[in-house]
Amino acid sequence: MLKSLDIKHFTVFRDEHILLSPGLNVIVGENSMGKSHLLKLAYSLIAASAEQGRKPNVGDPTKAALQRAYGEKLSGVFKPENGIGRLVTRKQGHARCEVSASFSDERLDARISFATRSKSDVQVDVLPKSWEPQSPLYMPTRELMTIYPNFVSVYEQHYLEFEETWRDTCLLLGGLLKKGPRPADMAQLIAPVEDALGGTVELDNGRFYLSMPGVGNVEMPLVAEGHRKIAMLARLIVNGVIQKQGYLFWDEPEANLNPRLIRLVAQVIHQLAANGVQVFLATHSFFLMKELELLSKKTPLARRYIGLNAPAEGNDGVDVHQSEDLTGLSSIVALDEELAQYDRELQGV
Repeated sequence: MLKSLDIKHFTVFRDEHILLSPGLNVIVGENSMGKSHLLKLAYSLIAASAEQGRKPNVGDPTKAALQRAYGEKLSGVFKPENGIGRLVTRKQGHARCEVSASFSDERLDARISFATRSKSDVQVDVLPKSWEPQSPLYMPTRELMTIYPNFVSVYEQHYLEFEETWRDTCLLLGGLLKKGPRPADMAQLIAPVEDALGGTVELDNGRFYLSMPGVGNVEMPLVAEGHRKIAMLARLIVNGVIQKQGYLFWDEPEANLNPRLIRLVAQVIHQLAANGVQVFLATHSFFLMKELELLSKKTPLARRYIGLNAPAEGNDGVDVHQSEDLTGLSSIVALDEELAQYDRELQGV
């Protein structure tokens, strides 16, 4: 599990020590405050190590291998035009970005750095002693079921502007299903998801379908977009991608979902975290956050809220506030705007 991140001069972050929960981590804030950047940074560090460690005949981690792996992953995930130096905080002169990742298994601890003029060169300042054993999962804001056919092969043969998380997730979506009866914990997770979909997700000849009793296979482009996001989740649960001691990164789970489906997503997220998956969310939805709080009161769960706010006057980096519960955040824009709307209604504006 990822315990903390120390970040210096990375995009909107100046010098931050971010503590993380082994269960649920929720990142909130306005647009352009760095929510997705924080998700993608943590994902890139973990994914680079996991991918490198899965290569055949790989030995122990080396600086040469990880410098290349970290650089390529950051480039692929963030897609900066002129190299990863664009990810360094912009200011006069030459700046250097430093990122340290601390894990519950200290053998995975790592620290990297790179400068404004870096293209893909990353310096490994602390070399992990072991490869990350679990592949992380990144759920982007957009559903990927409809672009899945041939997307991975085209992506790997041509340069595309789509961020690499899309390719990574498509690879996981296409994973083979395990034969035999579903384990009890998987059956408990998937049953309400498939009930909401009204069927099961099937992969046939490289295309996804929603198989509905009495209807047959419905091609994914004809399924509502919100249900396609739920279908992604169903497929990844069924093929065993989401595992204990693993990582789930999800950017705006609430996008294109109605409140009933958001409640379902909250229940699945809570259960995954309770079952040993370390979950990271970036969200604008106070409804989702409140639902997660209600579930945590019923079934206690270790959680961490990270609020990213506009910098105070005189500061040039995002303000980071951290709390173990929702009420500990100094500002929640989603809630502030809802209350302001009620005030306008009372005032007749």
